[in-house]
Amino acid sequence: MDLLLLILGFVCVIVGVFGSFLPFLPGLSSCWVGLLLLYLTKAVENNYWILGITLLITVIITILDYVIPARGTKKFGGSSYGVWGTNIGLIVGIIAPIPFGVIIGPFVGAFIGEMIYDSKNHSRAIKAATGSLLGFLASSFINFLFCIIFLGIFLNIVWQNRFLLF
Repeated sequence: MDLLLLILGFVCVIVGVFGSFLPFLPGLSSCWVGLLLLYLTKAVENNYWILGITLLITVIITILDYVIPARGTKKFGGSSYGVWGTNIGLIVGIIAPIPFGVIIGPFVGAFIGEMIYDSKNHSRAIKAATGSLLGFLASSFINFLFCIIFLGIFLNIVWQNRFLLF
């Protein structure tokens, strides 16, 4: 049973790493589930501090995944229409079956939102949409970085308990 949990946990962590930059796969939350599965084995002693801290990080980063693109829009001079457009575009981009929808959605949403706000100022709309795109890329990078950290934690725990797991 321990070997099955170990394999499932490793698969979850790898899916999480790929999911950090592929929007149709779960990202950091999948990595956390992989850590949880590892701690459910009998060979690995439970460490609630690691599980609790990594869960807190997962929740914070997941919330930031939705906040950072909107903040990027605002930082680049976007109005509340652009921020709403970014959020709506992100949701549509996740649901829409188009390639790179999660990247295109917030950009187009911010652009449309800004055009609704001021249809004459195209440069401002492009600037706000660019801020949305940069915010999304920053969010993806942060997600990827923490997925790699969680992978390192997973591999370290497996290495420390290798004689009990195998």
